Amino acid sequence: MAEIGVHARGVPGLPADHAEIPVWNSENWYFEDFTPGDKIRSIRRTISEGESMLFNSLVMDHHPYVSDQKFAEEEGVFGKRLVAGAMVFSYGLGLAATNCLNSFSYGYDRLRFIKPVFIGDTIYTIRENLGKEPKNETMGKVRVSYSVYKGEGELSLYCEHLMTALYRNSENANV
Repeated sequence: MAEIGVHARGVPGLPADHAEIPVWNSENWYFEDFTPGDKIRSIRRTISEGESMLFNSLVMDHHPYVSDQKFAEEEGVFGKRLVAGAMVFSYGLGLAATNCLNSFSYGYDRLRFIKPVFIGDTIYTIRENLGKEPKNETMGKVRVSYSVYKGEGELSLYCEHLMTALYRNSENANV
């Protein structure tokens, strides 16, 4: 499994002794470093009402299920307010995202909201490298899954992230 958060990469303008210190959560992985089957698990995170409402306001999602307590309790299917799916998606990916300096988002597939997440729920994410394939002469394509769980392991969201990642060596274009 590739190591997370231990790669030093120089930044222009830093003293040399500072540039040698590994940057937290900033990986220097190349296509060759992604191994199908590798998994990481995030820390847990509880979603508060304040941040839920702030997110709703920022993205203009004022559906009654996420922003109207009375509606959610009296007329809603779940009897309480939901956390917006876009927020669960954003937090779920953010919890397990790495800042790999050599990969770039290519898109998302198979996004599913499997179980509702409510204000006050605690979530965590498991990210798994699913596969990889050559794309062109400078980079390959990597597919990873994000499974977002709430509570004690109830799957709430699933998606697959497609990324491109630079080759360490262009000879690996045919890997």
